[in-house]
Parts: sequence; structure tokens; C-alpha cells
Amino acid sequence: MSEGTAGTKRIAILGSTGSIGRNALEVVRSLGGDYRVTALSTHRNWELLAQQVAAFHPSRVAIVDKESYRLLKKNISTNSVEILAGEDSLEELASGEDVDFVLSAIVGAAALPATLAAIRQKKSLALANKEALVVAGEIVTSLASKMGVKLLPVDSEHSAIFQSLLAGQRSELRKVILTASGGPFREYPRAALRDVTPEQALKHPTWQMGKKITIDSATLINKALEIIEAKWLFGLEAQQIDVVIHPQSIIHSMVEFQDGSVIAQMGLPDMKLPIQYALTYPQRRPAPVEPLSLPKLGELTFFKPDMERFPALRLGYRAVSEGGTIPAVLNAANEVAVEAFLDRRIKLTDIVPITEGTMDRHKKCEHPSLGEILAADQWAREEARKNLPK
Repeated sequence: MSEGTAGTKRIAILGSTGSIGRNALEVVRSLGGDYRVTALSTHRNWELLAQQVAAFHPSRVAIVDKESYRLLKKNISTNSVEILAGEDSLEELASGEDVDFVLSAIVGAAALPATLAAIRQKKSLALANKEALVVAGEIVTSLASKMGVKLLPVDSEHSAIFQSLLAGQRSELRKVILTASGGPFREYPRAALRDVTPEQALKHPTWQMGKKITIDSATLINKALEIIEAKWLFGLEAQQIDVVIHPQSIIHSMVEFQDGSVIAQMGLPDMKLPIQYALTYPQRRPAPVEPLSLPKLGELTFFKPDMERFPALRLGYRAVSEGGTIPAVLNAANEVAVEAFLDRRIKLTDIVPITEGTMDRHKKCEHPSLGEILAADQWAREEARKNLPK
């Protein structure tokens, strides 16, 4: 891998019109001339992508939806930017010679082929997309190890673990502690959860995120996915991963070493901080974020998760323990259920039972190939749709 002119880091942002992508562009702007955006992608938001092209002047962009591609091509000049289209365009974008660093910020399993393409070309890779590791953690981490590619986590929790681990040796680690805000319904009566509307579920108390991850936070399935992600990023067993509810979202996660020392990474809930650390690693630079004031906060609180109110956590531990294609099934069935909830076809409380039921009916494949993972993903989507409540 070679960098651009005079050491400039050339960056591809997959999913540039989403929440993470927009934050990443703010970070790149604040970092200055050593960082340049050379490639951007979106699924169908061509209007925002056109604005980003005008602001950042990438050499290439990709848009998956064919109709949106037609509209984008009609509305921007193609003299200065190459426009790619279709599902395969993300892989082409991520593996291009004009890219040194890939930030994968696409929601869902759709990011997996582009993630693997970037690794094969030995690009530096930052993962804001947790699903690539959830669905195909063994394949992704094995290929990264083979190609000598370091996976840089952008999820705030995994970035916190990554940073906290610098305080000791990996062999000295006892366990990691993932923090969870508890979402907007941490104190709701259990019976009231059935009547929650999409509008209520989309009002997260501490984070501004995309719709899908916000609903996942409301059910705590996001934490189940993060349990699986932590296993692959840090080589952990299920019993080495704890979850604690921390409503203020100031401590982003912790690690406990063998001597009992617990190291935490703290900061206000702002995704620009983990995004920037991934971009500048192993260096730190001034960031466009508000500094943390502990006296202003007053107090930090912690609670044990209520597994009865939020049974989704059990699914994460189950997926880590069972392995194979079970994590891919969990992820796919949940995506279907979340979409159905946002469309008002099911209740919030239906999401976990639909996901768990799909996992129960799946015939697991051990050590699956990419083809077997994608087949399990497709099966789980069809199975979950068949079993949506009428």
C-alpha cells in the first residue's frame, strides 16, 4: 500500500450519507490537508452524495441503487468524478488504487464483500459496520491476519476496549466490560414496552444514530451484536465479556487485567472521537468534540442488565457459544424484524422472539464458507418474514 502525495492519507468512506459517514467527513475536514477523501458511497441518497462531491471532490463515488445512479449522473458533472453503480461498485471502490484507508460505515451485512475486498488489497480498515464481524468474524479476522491488516474498531465500545488495552499486554487481560446506555426504555414497566411506537424508540437518550442501530439500542440487540464483535476483534470467549448498564454513556467500555486493575476510556457521547482515533491511529490529534467535565456531570451510575426486560443479550452470548452460521442468522432475522417494526407491522416486543425463533429453527453450519454464510443470511431473512405476526 502506498499513500498519496507527501504522505496524504487517501480515504474511502463506504456509507458516507449515513450518520457515521457524515461525522467522518466532519472529522476529515477538521484534520486538514494530511487527510483527503478520494471515494464515497451511498445506497440511494444521491442528493446528499452530490453535496458531498461538491464539498470534498472525491475522484470516485459509488451508488448501489440504479435509479438513484441515473438521478445522480443527471445532476452532477462527470468530468471530475467517476460514478460507479450497482452492488459490486462497493468492492471496486474499496479496492481502488486511489485509496489507502477504508472506513466501512454501511449498515448491515451488505458491507461484507467490500470489507473483504479492502483487506485483500491490504488497505487500512476501520470498521463502523459491526455486521461484517458478526456475520463472518472468522473469515474476516483470518483474512486480515493473513494479509497483515489491522482492524480498527469505530464502534465507541470497541474503540474504548482497543484504547484501554494499550495499558497492558493482551496476555494479561482477564475480561472486557461493554457499557450500554439501556436505551430509552430502561425504566419502562415491562408491560408498557408492547405499546412503544417507532417514534418513541427512535428517541435515544444519549446518542444520535441511524434508525436501525437506534432500534437495536432500544431492544439491546445492539449489545448482543457487540458481544459477538468483541469476540472476534479481541479473541475472547463468552465468559470474558460482561455488559453493564451505564445510562450517561460517558465510560464507553472497560478492560480488566489479571491484577484487578480496570482501565476505562471516557468521553462525551460523540462518534467523532472514535472515528478520528481510527483515522489517526496510533497518533492523537485535537478533535472537533466538546471536552469532558466530570464536575459538570456530577455522577456516573451503573446497573446490572435486566435479562427479563431485555432478553436480547442472551442471544449474543448464545451466538458466541454456538458459533458457525448462528450469528449470521441472528443478524439477518433481526434486520427483518426491525424493518417490520419501523413499518408498524409488529410490536417492539416481537423483535427478539422473531429473531430467537429463527435461530432455533436454523440448522447450523460449523466453520462456514462465505457462500454458506450468505446462504444462511438469505434463509434467515425468508424464515423471519414467514414468521412475522399477522
